[in-house]
Amino acid sequence: MEERVVFVQGNGACVEGALYAGLGFFAGYPITPSTEIAEILAARLPRQGGRFIQMEDEIASMCAIIGGSLTGHKVMTATSGPGFSLMQESLGYAIMAEIPCVIVNVQRGGPSTGNPTHVGQGDVNQARWGTHGDHSIITLSASTHQDLFAMTVHAFNMAETYRTPVILLLDEVIGHMREKLVIPEAGVLPVVDRLRTAVKRGVDYHPYLPREDGRLPMSDFGGDHRYNVTGLYHDMWGFPSSNPKVVGSLLNHLVEKIETSVHDITRYKERYLDDAEVVLLSFGSAARSALHTVENRRRRGDKLGYFELQSIWPFPSGLVREKLRKARRIVVVEMNKGQVTAQVKAAVEKPERVFLANRIDGELISPTNIATILRIIQGKGV
Repeated sequence: MEERVVFVQGNGACVEGALYAGLGFFAGYPITPSTEIAEILAARLPRQGGRFIQMEDEIASMCAIIGGSLTGHKVMTATSGPGFSLMQESLGYAIMAEIPCVIVNVQRGGPSTGNPTHVGQGDVNQARWGTHGDHSIITLSASTHQDLFAMTVHAFNMAETYRTPVILLLDEVIGHMREKLVIPEAGVLPVVDRLRTAVKRGVDYHPYLPREDGRLPMSDFGGDHRYNVTGLYHDMWGFPSSNPKVVGSLLNHLVEKIETSVHDITRYKERYLDDAEVVLLSFGSAARSALHTVENRRRRGDKLGYFELQSIWPFPSGLVREKLRKARRIVVVEMNKGQVTAQVKAAVEKPERVFLANRIDGELISPTNIATILRIIQGKGV
């Protein structure tokens, strides 16, 4: 595959990244503002030897990609807030059974049906805590189509590496805006393939016995091995167990395989942090306005810095604390009531220097909005 240059929506850039990563099966149900992902894949995926199916709802969509992953395919579904809510129980099942899959949530205003055709970023905490029980999750984001392509590939790589669901948390502005995308040649971006077991047919296969490097080789359903998959706590053979040692060990494994790998999972962008007195921290489409504000103000001599989270969960507290250590003020730019702001306050040494610049009315937060909030903060002398 040679390098190509296209002009696409963000939803189209996500599709291109998924195909580059080796997507083999997509199941989904149309919902604004993610529908274009399904529409494009309905045409493109079968041409590349993959399978597309429109399910009756989002519950069935999530269940379908779980089954598709177990048969050996890289899988994805796409939805928005209400559909993402419906997927939570099956998402928990995929976490417990350690089934790699990618779930794209193109956020809109909520709760409930909310503001279907307008932007929102209110699903950050749902991505982390939506399914019940102790668990960990990987959640990625992007502010440009080029980054979205790369983050989609990264999402598939993380799903395969850690045998876990990965959430790609976009928003309506990113999903529907159009801009240039350079699709690199095959091999330019690393792609992690499914790790399959070397255990031969007829030999006892332990589907939940990690290798020394912590990875769990898989065997395709319908292939050489029969094994059990359950949402219950289970032993290394996959059979249900209530033995306290088994339960405790499994839960620690599910959390620690991600939380102890935060350095390898984390992606971010930074500019002008060395001399910044005020740092704007953001993610998704809001980060575009934050960066515009920083660039404009620095041309006037103001010492502003920029920090963009491309991986939101597991939250990189240590990185945020170190990168923002010298800033007098940290302004978190997001389109919700402060979901990432709370995480930043918990991460830094002086939470009183963290402020929220937000907009929650379905419109993209603008550089003018941010400038107004900066003036208020400065006017208070903080």
